[in-house]
Amino acid sequence: MRAQFPILSEKVHGKPLVFLDSAASAQKPKCVIEAMQEAAYHQYANIHRGLHWMSERTTEAYEGGRDVVARFLNAPDRHEIVFTRNSTEAINLVAHSFGGQLQPGQAVLISELEHHANIVPWLMLRDRIGIELRVAPIQDNGDLDLAAYEALLSDGKVALVAVTQMSNVLGTVTPARKLADLAHRYGAKILFDGSQSVVHSAVDVQEIGADFFTFTGHKLYGPTGIGVLWGKRALLDAMPPFMGGGEMIQSVSFDRATWAGVPHRFEAGTPAILEVIGLAEAIRFVERVGYASIEEHEKTLTDYAIERLSALDGVTVLGAPEKRGGVISFVMQNAHPHDLATLLDQQGIAIRAGQHCAEPLIRKLGLHATARASFGIYSQKEDIDALCTGLERAHMMLS
Repeated sequence: MRAQFPILSEKVHGKPLVFLDSAASAQKPKCVIEAMQEAAYHQYANIHRGLHWMSERTTEAYEGGRDVVARFLNAPDRHEIVFTRNSTEAINLVAHSFGGQLQPGQAVLISELEHHANIVPWLMLRDRIGIELRVAPIQDNGDLDLAAYEALLSDGKVALVAVTQMSNVLGTVTPARKLADLAHRYGAKILFDGSQSVVHSAVDVQEIGADFFTFTGHKLYGPTGIGVLWGKRALLDAMPPFMGGGEMIQSVSFDRATWAGVPHRFEAGTPAILEVIGLAEAIRFVERVGYASIEEHEKTLTDYAIERLSALDGVTVLGAPEKRGGVISFVMQNAHPHDLATLLDQQGIAIRAGQHCAEPLIRKLGLHATARASFGIYSQKEDIDALCTGLERAHMMLS
C-alpha cells in the first residue's frame, strides 16, 4: 500500500518521512497523479461547449466523474452531484441558496464540534437576514448531547441542521441517522459535513437520511480544488444560483437571464476539469482497497495510538467518544503544541498543531491549541512508535 504513494519514500531533514497529518490533506497515490497527468498530456480541452474530439472526450471524463461520485454516495440521481472547490464552498452554496430563502424567526442548528467552514457561513447568514443560530453542546467525552440537540429542535423553528459526521479535532463520529430522524421529526432539513467521515467509512446518503452532504477531494487521496455537494433533487431545483457566469445559464440578454437546470446551475464558469478526473480516480482507488479493510486498519491504529500516547509522561489524549475515527488530539504538559510540532518535524515526523479551524471547540476544551495526529490508509504502527519516541525526546528537551 505505501509503495503506491510516492511521497512516502521521501526524507525530511535527512530522516524518513512519518506523515501523521492526513486529516488536513491526505497524500496522493500514483494512480491519481497519473490519471490527471494522462488527461493533461493527451486529451485536455474545455468541456461541454466544444464540438471537437478533445472537448468531447474530456467532457465524457468529467461527466463520468459525476457518475462515479453519485455511485460512491448512493445518490438516487446523478444530477444531484454538484462540483465545488471544496466542502467550504459547498456549505457556503447551501447557506446562500437554501439559507437565503429562510425568514427571520427561523433557525439553523450546528454543534460545538464544527469546523469553521460549518460555522462562519451561518454567522454570515444570521447577520444578513436575521435568522437565529443555535449550537448543540457536546458531553465531556466529546460526543454530542442528544437530549440537548433534540431540545433545541423541539419548538419547530429550526429549518436546517448543519453538523459534522466526524470531528476533525476529537475524531467523534456522530450518529448520523439518529440526528437526521430527529431533525425531520421537527420539520428541519439536515446537512452533513462529511469532509472527515468519507475518508474513513462508506457513506450512503439515503441510508443516513441526509438532505445535503458535502465532502472534499484532497482529504480523500484526491487533488485539491475539488469538492462535492450532494443535495436532494427537489431541494436543489428550488434553490437559486450561488454564482453567475457562463455555463449556469439557460439564456441571457441585457434585460434578464434564466438559469440552467441542476447541477449546472451551481457550476458557473470553467470547472476544475483535471481535478474531477483525479477525484474520480481517487474514489476508484478507495473502492479497490475497500472500506471494510480501511475501517479495520484505522481502528487498529487508533486503538494502538491511544494506548501508546496515554502511557507517555505528561501526555493527555483529548476526548473519549463512543465511536472515533482516525484522528487524535492531545496535549503535553509544559509544552506548547507548536513547539512539539517543530521538534517532531526535525525528526521527520509531520503532525498538526493549532486550533484546527475549530476555535470554539478548542476553547470549549479549555485550551488555546492542541497537537493532532491523524491517519490514512498508508499509516502504520511504526509511525505511531516514531511519534511516541519523538514525543519522549521533546518532553526531555522541554522539561
